[in-house]
Amino acid sequence: MNKVKYYLNKIKPPILRYTLVGLLGLLFIFIFFVGSIYVGFWGNIPNKKELSNFQYQVASEVFSSDSTLIGKYYLNDRQPISFDQFPEHLLQALISIEDERFYEHSGVDYLSLFRVGLKTILMGDDSSGGGSTISQQLAKNLYPRRDRKKTNIVVDKIKEMFIASRLEDIYDKNEILTHYLNTVSFGDNAFGIESAALKFFNTHTKNLSIPQAATLVGMLKATYGYNPRIFPAKSKQRRNLVLYTMEKNGFISDEQYGSLKESELTLDYRDYDYSSGIAPYFREEVRKQLLDWTKKKNETGSDYNIYTSGLKIYTTLNFKMQQLAEETMVEHMSKLQDDFEKSYGKNAPWISNQNLIKKIARRSGAYQNLKKRGLEDEEIFDSLSRTKRKMTLKTWGEDREMEVSVLDSIQHYMKFLNTGSLSIDPTTGEVLSWIGGINFKQFKYDHISQSKRQVGSTFKPIVYTAALEEGIEPCTYFSAQEVEYENLKGWSPSNSGDKDEAYLNYSMEQGLSNSVNTVAVKVLEQTGIDKVISQAKDMGIEEKLPREPSLALGTGEIKMLDLAKAYTTYINEGHWVEPFLIKAIATKNDSVLAEFKSKRSTKKAFTIENGQIMIEMMKSTINSGTASRIHSTYKISNDIAGKTGTTQNNKDAWFVALTPKMIHMTWVGLDNHEIGFRNTTLGQGANAALPMFALLMQKMNKAKEFTTITKARFPAPSEHVREMLDCEPVKRDGFFKRLFKNPNKKKTKKFKDQT
Repeated sequence: MNKVKYYLNKIKPPILRYTLVGLLGLLFIFIFFVGSIYVGFWGNIPNKKELSNFQYQVASEVFSSDSTLIGKYYLNDRQPISFDQFPEHLLQALISIEDERFYEHSGVDYLSLFRVGLKTILMGDDSSGGGSTISQQLAKNLYPRRDRKKTNIVVDKIKEMFIASRLEDIYDKNEILTHYLNTVSFGDNAFGIESAALKFFNTHTKNLSIPQAATLVGMLKATYGYNPRIFPAKSKQRRNLVLYTMEKNGFISDEQYGSLKESELTLDYRDYDYSSGIAPYFREEVRKQLLDWTKKKNETGSDYNIYTSGLKIYTTLNFKMQQLAEETMVEHMSKLQDDFEKSYGKNAPWISNQNLIKKIARRSGAYQNLKKRGLEDEEIFDSLSRTKRKMTLKTWGEDREMEVSVLDSIQHYMKFLNTGSLSIDPTTGEVLSWIGGINFKQFKYDHISQSKRQVGSTFKPIVYTAALEEGIEPCTYFSAQEVEYENLKGWSPSNSGDKDEAYLNYSMEQGLSNSVNTVAVKVLEQTGIDKVISQAKDMGIEEKLPREPSLALGTGEIKMLDLAKAYTTYINEGHWVEPFLIKAIATKNDSVLAEFKSKRSTKKAFTIENGQIMIEMMKSTINSGTASRIHSTYKISNDIAGKTGTTQNNKDAWFVALTPKMIHMTWVGLDNHEIGFRNTTLGQGANAALPMFALLMQKMNKAKEFTTITKARFPAPSEHVREMLDCEPVKRDGFFKRLFKNPNKKKTKKFKDQT
C-alpha cells in the first residue's frame, strides 16, 4: 500500500494524480459491485445444475381427426422443436442480424460491448443496440427482468453475462441456438419459432422460406413495432435489413438479395387464441373434459397441466365438415336473423316492450353492480340508459363500433337468434362437427353441452317407437280430431291443419311424417306415459321427463347430446352409442397416455324390425312430410330419414336428420325464453332449423371426401316390414260419421293413462 502511495505521489501535476486515484476507486467499486452480483447479493444467479435442467412451459395442442392443428391451450404459446428442424437460412438470418460473432465468443462478446460502449458514450449513438449476444438473450428469456429501473437494468445485464457464460459451459452452440429459438417471444403471445411460424405463416419452421425466416427474425428487435400483421410496411423494411446482413455475411448472393427484397410480404395468419379460430365451442368442451382427465390422473401421482405440459389431444372432429358447417351456419343464420327482425318491425319486443327490457336488464352484471352500491331501481335504469361509451356491437355484417349505453347494448343483443348444430357418426359416436352458438366471443353459452330445451316434435319418434314395442301396428289409424281432456283442466292439443282434418284418420306413419299433434297424444295415451318414459331411458335419455300427456309434443327439456344419443339407436339395431370428442391424449413426444372410445349400450331398446319401421316412417317425413323441402327446395336426393320439431309459441325450432353414416341435429331459437318467432311460417323447424342441414349436405355432396357419408344407403327393410307399412296413409270418415260429427266442436273425454 505504501508503494502505491509512493508512486502516486510522484505523479505530477496533482490533478492527474487525483484523476488516477478516482479511476482506481471507481475500478475497485465496480469490481466490488460485480463481485456482489456474482455472490448473489443482488439476487440469486442460477448455478450450472439448475441451468442444465430447466423446463419449457409448452402449450398443449388440439388436432382434428386428420391431424390438422385446430387450437392450443397455453399460458405461453410454445411448441419446442429440435435443431435439425431449423432451416439453415433461419440460423444464418438470426446470426447475421443478432450476433455476427456468435461462433467466436464464449457467451459474452467483449469486443462488441466495447464497440457499443464507445459509440454510445463518445458518439451519443445508441442505434447499435445493447451488444447482447444470443447467449445473453437466452439468459434473459429464461430469467426475465422484473424491474425496469436503470440500476436494476445494469444488475440484470451483468447477471445475464454470468448466466450466458455458464450456459456456454453447459451447452454447445447448436444447443444454445435451439434453446434460444424455442424460448424467444415473437409477440401476439407466440413463444418460440415454431409457434411464430404457425401463427404468421401457417407453416412449420422447417418449411419457412428465406423471406419468411427473415421476417420473423426481424421481429426480435421490437415484436410489436415490427409485427407484420400490424405494421406490414415497417416489417418489410426490417425484413430487408435482415436480408442485407445475410448478403453482407455471404449467406446469400447479391443477386438473391436483390430479388428477395422485392418480394411481397404475404401472411397466412392463424390465431390460436381461446375465442378465435375454427370450432371454438368444441375446443372449449374438449378443454373441460381434459381438465377432468388431468385432475383424475394427478390424484394418482401424475403431474399434468393442460396449459404447460405440451399434451397432444387428438379429437374426432372432421376439419372439413366443421368448416362447411360454420360457413352454412353464417349463411343461414344471417338471413334468418334479417327475416326475424323484419317480421316484428317497429313493434319488436326488444324495442317496445319496456317491461321485458327491464326484466332482462335486471339480470345483467351492470345492473347488479349498481344495485350492490345501494341505488334504487329508477336510478339504476337512469344510469344504464344515459351513460354512453364506445362499444363494439356484433352484427352479421361487420361489427360496429358505436356510442351506446348499457341498456342500448342489452336491447341490441336481446334480438339475436342463436343455434346449436351437431353432427356425429352414429356407429362410432365420434363427433364430426360441433357449433355451440353463433359467436363464441360474444355468446359463450354452449347450446349443445349446456342447454336443455324443449325438443318439440323431435320427441315423437320415441313415442311411436314405444307404441310399436307395445304391439300397436304401424297401420293402426288415429283420428286427427281435437280432443278436450276433462281430467287435464280442459287441455286440448291442436293441429295447424284446417277444420276438415277432424274427419281424417292417420296411420302411424302418416301421423308421424306430418307431425300431427292430436295423433301423437292419442298414440301416447294408448301406449302409456310410463312406457314412453321407459322407452326414452332405454334409448339413452337421462333427463327426468314430465309424466304428463304433453310429453308426446316434446315438452320435456333434453340436452342435444342426449337426443343425439337416442337417435343413434335407429342406426345401431336398438343400441345407443354415446357421442364423444377425444380419441387420444399423448405427451409432447407422442407417447400415448390415454385412448378413448364411445360407450355403447348392451341392452336393446327395441327390436330390429321396429327399428326398420321407424326408419321407414321417418323417411316419409323427408319424402312427403314436414321436411319435404329437403327434396323440393334444396334438391337433395340422398337417403335421409328425419324429424322436424317446433315448440309452443315458436320458441324452439328443431331438425334431426339421419343418414346411415351421420346424424345431424340443429336447434334454433333465442336465449331469452320470453321471445319467440313471430309466426310458425318463420319459426317452424322446417324453416328455421332444417336449412342448416340441407345447405351443409349440398356442400358435402360436392366434396369427394364425404362420399362414404353422402352415398350411403339404409339397408332395405324386410318383406314383412314392407307389408306392415302397406296401407292407406289417411282414411276419411264415412258419410254417416261425418254427418253426425261437428268439425267446429271439440270432442270431450278423459285422458286414459294406460300405465
